[in-house]
Amino acid sequence: METPKTRLTLTIDERIDEPGNIARLRLRAPDGAPLPPFTAGAHLDIHIHDAEVDLWRQYSLCSDPAETGFYEIGVLRDPNSRGGSETLHRIVRTGGTLEVEGPRNHFPLNEAAPQSLLFGGGIGVTPMIAMARRLRTLGQDFTLHYCTRSQDATAFRDAVADAGLADAVVYHHDDDPATRLDLDAVLAEACAGANIYVCGPQGFMDWVIGRAGACGIDDDRIHKEFFSADVDVSGEAFEVVAERSGLTVSVGAEDTIARALARAGIAVEVKCEEGVCGTCVTDVLDGEIDHRDHFLTDEEREDGDQMCVCCSRAKGNRLVLDI
Repeated sequence: METPKTRLTLTIDERIDEPGNIARLRLRAPDGAPLPPFTAGAHLDIHIHDAEVDLWRQYSLCSDPAETGFYEIGVLRDPNSRGGSETLHRIVRTGGTLEVEGPRNHFPLNEAAPQSLLFGGGIGVTPMIAMARRLRTLGQDFTLHYCTRSQDATAFRDAVADAGLADAVVYHHDDDPATRLDLDAVLAEACAGANIYVCGPQGFMDWVIGRAGACGIDDDRIHKEFFSADVDVSGEAFEVVAERSGLTVSVGAEDTIARALARAGIAVEVKCEEGVCGTCVTDVLDGEIDHRDHFLTDEEREDGDQMCVCCSRAKGNRLVLDI
């Protein structure tokens, strides 16, 4: 159902500046044609281009998967970002356009689960809103726990109310002890077979994932999506053999495989540069991988036959890639 290689130029139909430095953008086809369908949990790759900034970044869809007339995303203006969100906030205007790819879904919803517990931290709530819309349509049991710094910094309240989801959303604010999330209590009340979904800052996600595991929830029922990650790409130097290209490149201590390959004329598509989007996943023919990403599953890592070349490295002196 997803169309991962579809590239579209979409019109910015509306920009709504939400609390918490979040811009909610509604995107339509310039001719009003229906947009490619998506499933709850999907995201768009957005091309951010202005002056010296030329980046691709991923933004989760928060609109209703049943809606084909427009997409909606939320963009946090993060002063600690690498320029993408700051640039979008500065250049995006109603009537302008954005180049996008997708939608793609690496965070699918298990629609058959007896119960779904959704945990969104800050801007990480965006895919949860789409999931909540879909679960409401299906008549499924779910609750969305939405955690923010304060009530004044809480975006999407109007969108939640307009979608008829207010009764299924519990708001938690760091500055209000009465509303803080009692995670262990929530997890203790989960029914057998409940599925957990979490997206937000890395510390928040690590907390939810760790507590869910400690409460006995199996890994295959804990679903996560990182929208950014702290990743250390440094390490000992090593060689990479690009088997099909017939080239060998050296990857230095502060270098990445993707950059080393690009200097040798071997293009690998890279978008997030943090090992969260999966765009740069490459097959590995030989060698031991030092995985640094947040995209591959534990099973895929154990197989040892693919890696994210934007951040992961070799554990030994040599890797052979099928490229």
